[in-house]
Amino acid sequence: MIKNISILGSTGSIGTQALDVVDNLGLKVSALTANTNISILEEQVRKYKPALAVVFDESKFSDFKQRIADTGTKASCGMEGLIEAATINSADLVLNSVVGMVGLQPTLSAANAKKDIALANKETLVAGGSLVMQAVKDNGVNLYPVDSEHSAIFQCLQGNPDSKALKRLILTASGGPFFGKKIDELKNVTVEQALNHPNWDMGAKITIDSATMMNKGLEIIEASWLFDMPADKIDVVVHRESVIHSMIEYVDNSVIAQLGVPDMRIPIQYAITYPARVPSPVKQLSLTDYQKLTFFEPDYDTFKCLRACKLAIDRGGLCAAAANGANEVANKMFRERKISFLDIGDLVTDAMLAQDNVEAKSVEDVLNADKKAREFVLEHIS
Repeated sequence: MIKNISILGSTGSIGTQALDVVDNLGLKVSALTANTNISILEEQVRKYKPALAVVFDESKFSDFKQRIADTGTKASCGMEGLIEAATINSADLVLNSVVGMVGLQPTLSAANAKKDIALANKETLVAGGSLVMQAVKDNGVNLYPVDSEHSAIFQCLQGNPDSKALKRLILTASGGPFFGKKIDELKNVTVEQALNHPNWDMGAKITIDSATMMNKGLEIIEASWLFDMPADKIDVVVHRESVIHSMIEYVDNSVIAQLGVPDMRIPIQYAITYPARVPSPVKQLSLTDYQKLTFFEPDYDTFKCLRACKLAIDRGGLCAAAANGANEVANKMFRERKISFLDIGDLVTDAMLAQDNVEAKSVEDVLNADKKAREFVLEHIS
């Protein structure tokens, strides 16, 4: 098992739960990073005493550096700092839990530095999947999924005799706060309503992605890269209880599922301890507490982001990067009350269709497609 970990995004939902796992396992922390929350980052620095702490927002750097001047921890900032945290010599594993496209370059840097990676940053594979998987292969490193759905598939696959035996992947979705609603019922959705997730405690951006089901679309793309599966062999089923985290089906039609209470510390810990399993602080699952589990088809007509992501896979190339970039801006604009909830799906679809389906040959290609999609959204909003 690893002894030292670097956590990118340590003040967010995944990052703070990862530190719970660190406490449970008695690991050392090499580096911690945050976007803007320097108060929590300072607390973490004083508790875990990492060699490096990074605040991505450069406007916060001077204040943060002064706050931790007495600790002996080096302070850094910006993308350069994130990359430094992702490649720090003492870390055995890099957990990337930052939100958005900002996670791509640190992931590539970690792979090229021959670091094993625990990935909770969907956008890394959605936008730059071909580049990341090639870097992982070229450097002989391990990429462990942290998202509950992909971790579930990864766990189920441990009994897989060979790749030819696998028939399809089945991702489960909570359905978010608007399960069962139709388009007409979502015209006047408020930010507060969209942030009211029934099962999971996540950051604002990811929670809105759950409400639009964009998160599930991103997960389909991510699963395609992680498990080398075509989109037509990846299905989604809405499972409101979030007890089954995902399933795999073999060619004999046997289905294997991974179950557990909705708690991200299980997939985080499994990525850190793999292939070992050790006791965790997570509550034990009691199926009798639930009594029944329900399953429904997703509504692709109402939740247009989900359809847009599947279409992006079919179109290929940089289309997924465009869909992701457009969503990051549209999601933010909705949270700032500048567009409606339904505008998000329309803008993501239109920006994705405006992107030519050319292959990504470099990080610059991905970043340019991302930039073009963001500009598309801003122009159409204005």
